[in-house]
Amino acid sequence: MDEKTSSPETPTDVAPAARPAVDRSTRRAALWATLVAVPVTVAVAGFTLAKLSPDAPVAAPDPSPTSAGPVSSAPVEMPAPALAERPGVVCRALVSQLPATVRDLAQRPVTAGAEQNAAYGDPALTVACGGAEPTVDATADVWTVNRVCWYADERSDATVLTTLDRETAVTVTVPRAYEGALQWLTPISDAVVASVPSGGDSPAGCRG
Repeated sequence: MDEKTSSPETPTDVAPAARPAVDRSTRRAALWATLVAVPVTVAVAGFTLAKLSPDAPVAAPDPSPTSAGPVSSAPVEMPAPALAERPGVVCRALVSQLPATVRDLAQRPVTAGAEQNAAYGDPALTVACGGAEPTVDATADVWTVNRVCWYADERSDATVLTTLDRETAVTVTVPRAYEGALQWLTPISDAVVASVPSGGDSPAGCRG
């Protein structure tokens, strides 16, 4: 009898390799990382777009009477009465000493009498030299600003201030648009002291 030899059977089905178990803590960490990364990415993108986009226009503030808004360059109309020789000399000296600006009001040209008149800003604050001093009572209110005595005549559209203690009168007209009329006199008073000699009778209040 022939002996039958049997060879080991070759398995036809191979069991799949076992998949490694997924670490739950690793999956949880990855999930949290994704949740955090998404909003951060969105925030960075939004910030980048905001930087690249043009700034929104900001409304400019309305110019106030004392701000640097548009100012007329037209000459300011002012009278120029004829002056005697001595007042003419004094007024030319005053005009030469007047500042280029009064506070933040730039000087403007005048229609007449540049040797005795000056104007600043828009509406125009004006300085006139050589007019007549007002007649005031001895008890009238007067104001001393930087060693110059002024009398204030309050009008509907302006305060008119005139010197009372100078050889030649100087008149400053401050429009109502500018608050605190006396505050505008400081640089003008300095020019008056430098160029217009004191003289004449003045109220007691000017000598106090």
